Amino acid sequence: MLTGVTSFERYVTRAERSLLEGRQESLGRPSATRAALIPIRKSAAWWDLPHDERRAILEERSHHIRTGIEYLPAVARRLYHSRDLGEPFDFLTWFEYVPDDAAAFEQLVERLRSAEEWRYVEREVDVRMTWDPPNPATTRVPR
Repeated sequence: MLTGVTSFERYVTRAERSLLEGRQESLGRPSATRAALIPIRKSAAWWDLPHDERRAILEERSHHIRTGIEYLPAVARRLYHSRDLGEPFDFLTWFEYVPDDAAAFEQLVERLRSAEEWRYVEREVDVRMTWDPPNPATTRVPR
């Protein structure tokens, strides 16, 4: 079992937050029948850097936030923080998308993994999921 909590966006500026909120689709869309859970642990070298240096690597040089915004609203996402809970991963990243956006999701992940920031990733697990959309004709509604 993995545990994480939603938290304030540690590296996001107000302007970036506004862009994210304005373009982000909600999770749980019936048409989004593809998902990925990617737990990530960063190295001690990452956590030894001051906050402003981590921000510089994350966004000014790796364009992590800007890249993610490019794939909205196709790929909905949520980040859970686990590091402060003593979990084996620092972050749990959850993504949802419709089957037609699978190629866009793969491109997003490839771009993030090729950035400078990714050199600080010590471990990741990439779990993909798919399910059938609910069928209103066969779905029973409790009374």
